[in-house]
Amino acid sequence: MLRRLDSRDLSKLFQALQSKGYEVVGPTEIDGAVCYAPIDGPKDLPRGRIEEQGPGRYRLTESGNGAYFDHVVGPHAWKRYLNPPEQKLFSATGGDAALSIHALDEVPPKRAFLGVRSCDLAAIEILDKVFENGTFSDAGYVSRRASSLVIAVNCGRAGDTCFCVSMETGPRAKAGFDIAMTELVDTDSNCFVIEAGTDIGKEILKQLDLQPVTESETRAAERRISEAAQNMGREMIADAADVLKRNLDSPYWDTIAERCLNCANCTMACPTCFCSTVEDTTDLSGEHAERWRKWDSCFTVDFSYIHGGSLRQSGGARYRQWATHKLSHWHDQFGSSGCVGCGRCITWCPVGIDITEEARNIKDLERKG
Repeated sequence: MLRRLDSRDLSKLFQALQSKGYEVVGPTEIDGAVCYAPIDGPKDLPRGRIEEQGPGRYRLTESGNGAYFDHVVGPHAWKRYLNPPEQKLFSATGGDAALSIHALDEVPPKRAFLGVRSCDLAAIEILDKVFENGTFSDAGYVSRRASSLVIAVNCGRAGDTCFCVSMETGPRAKAGFDIAMTELVDTDSNCFVIEAGTDIGKEILKQLDLQPVTESETRAAERRISEAAQNMGREMIADAADVLKRNLDSPYWDTIAERCLNCANCTMACPTCFCSTVEDTTDLSGEHAERWRKWDSCFTVDFSYIHGGSLRQSGGARYRQWATHKLSHWHDQFGSSGCVGCGRCITWCPVGIDITEEARNIKDLERKG
């Protein structure tokens, strides 16, 4: 059942979450961008702020309407809280005769993720397939995921680099949330249309003692979501998976590489990229060692290094690996695309390479023969 939460009562949601022991993590303005970080209350949200996004461009500006969630996604993805950039896997102490291995016994904090967009819900679902698959599950990810509560926010506007509609991941949150909200901002009613998706979500809403929404508020919420869907900044070609698979040897990959800096920004900002490397460290005495897992990227030369050298030495080969894995081969591995249409890779590429444009260019070149 849909309920109504007045914007002035948003602090009550924070209080309800904190009373259950959750640390609230949500959007806040840091160094000129909307990032995800621990927040204490509505005062920390980027109220009245929206962004101007484009290929290689991001600027915050005033919305003029005082909305808390009129921004879309920024450089951060929720994976940094579920699959952190650096994780200690284990440590070891002692010499050869008395070596002792200390497994990491992590007890993750309870976190409530506030402001999760539908594209990021789809991204978390993808990460679940990678790290929580039953056969080869990652214990750290599983524990962090179990300790998290997800509060989704339906998008009322789309950014210039968004293309979730063509990836069938938004802008409405359909599943994977404990609570979902749609923000309404006008002269008569500043409120959230709110619903529960799980039992814990129902418990929290019951604690808030909310009133049912009116028919006009329900219609207004639907209009906001519909407007976002109709104003996507980008669109991915429907047959991207097959097009890229047929064109692995296209010379156009090297054309893209003439612009690509191999900086790995796209993979760091991407909500589904999960490539990693392992580093071992030892102290000067040689009696204490640690093994760490850290984010890595298929854009680095060393990532594909084996005896004799790197498998993908050219920039074209590395961009092809990323794009074809994300849009094509991911279907073979996980049964879905690895792209959720959030547009982060376009916005945060320093030279503005647009994955939707490049997929379309490859298809056009194929047609021309």
